[in-house]
Amino acid sequence: MAKRDYYEVLEVSKGASQEEIKKAYRKLAIKYHPDKNPDDHTAEDKFKEAAEAYEVLSDPQKRQRYDQFGHQGMNGGFGGGGMNMEDIFSQFGDIFGGGSPFESFFGGGGRSGGGRRQRKGSNLRIKLKLNLEEIANGVEKKIKVKRYVACGTCGGNGAKNGTDMQTCGQCQGSGQVRKVVNTMLGQMVSTATCPTCNGEGRIVTRNCDVCHGSGRELQEEVITINVPAGVMDGMQLSMSGKGNVPERGGVAGDLLIQIEEEVHPTLKRDGNNIIYDQYISFVDAALGADIEVPTITGKVKINIKPGTQSGEIFRLRGKGIKDINGYGKGDQLIHVNVWTPKSLSADERATLERLRDSDNFAPHPGKNEKSFFEKVKDYFQ
Repeated sequence: MAKRDYYEVLEVSKGASQEEIKKAYRKLAIKYHPDKNPDDHTAEDKFKEAAEAYEVLSDPQKRQRYDQFGHQGMNGGFGGGGMNMEDIFSQFGDIFGGGSPFESFFGGGGRSGGGRRQRKGSNLRIKLKLNLEEIANGVEKKIKVKRYVACGTCGGNGAKNGTDMQTCGQCQGSGQVRKVVNTMLGQMVSTATCPTCNGEGRIVTRNCDVCHGSGRELQEEVITINVPAGVMDGMQLSMSGKGNVPERGGVAGDLLIQIEEEVHPTLKRDGNNIIYDQYISFVDAALGADIEVPTITGKVKINIKPGTQSGEIFRLRGKGIKDINGYGKGDQLIHVNVWTPKSLSADERATLERLRDSDNFAPHPGKNEKSFFEKVKDYFQ
């Protein structure tokens, strides 16, 4: 089933401000929250769909990429897809205020351990070099990445054997402290992160021998990246959850992948089109010839007709790069240049001298003869 447009999901316009997007998500999250719709799978799906849309549109970089490339620019292992409930509550719970993400609306209690909010680890950034063939067809790349993962000995909580912990005495395990102030409008309740346990709700009594209490260790991991066809130089893709985990538990950050396009020795990219400069001799231009030209899928033959002029453009349809949004493929444009020799033998010079005064060799451009810029303009219309 095709994904709905993220702006449509949140019921906002494409020009909506960040505050409007935040309000729209808040409204939908309250409407479809699982606590209000128990055992309603449709509501849960809409709740997740709204969270996925908000994850992208609330991030300026992700929103810019989505506006330019649509869902294709977010998929293939990248972007906001596949969010679970734990991700949603940990990342977006604070949009509602209060101790628990929905405490203000559902009467305290809350979810996920009395209102403790999971922290998110730092993002990792890498550069991925791709050649023109890989960009044109899409490619699967396996890369080695060093990142912090949850300690395998303590399970990520930083305690010796994963068990030497006790409940925080100040917040009683909630991770937050509440303050009630009496005002002329009634009681005002505010919450803050517990200063004793830093919002974790528990205190480590003895540190893990392996991670020394950090709850994480540095490991090298082989990650598979499925790069969609049509990416561009400088474009940034992201893989959710493939960054660093924070200390003592939480949600892993993202792996941010910046695309670097390697220079091709003969072909040049112009959007989704491929440009190639083909030099031919004066003889081939005058008499015609069959020649081979390189493309991103191999060599192909083209026919140079007799009387071909320098600056003519040949089009090979569908021999360009696949559009990242799935709107077909570009073309390959072959710019013909007639090569003029820079030095001549005595016999060659004598032959050409005999032809110099021939009327057939004098330029006679017709009225319909177009300039190079007019030809290029015609091809891109």
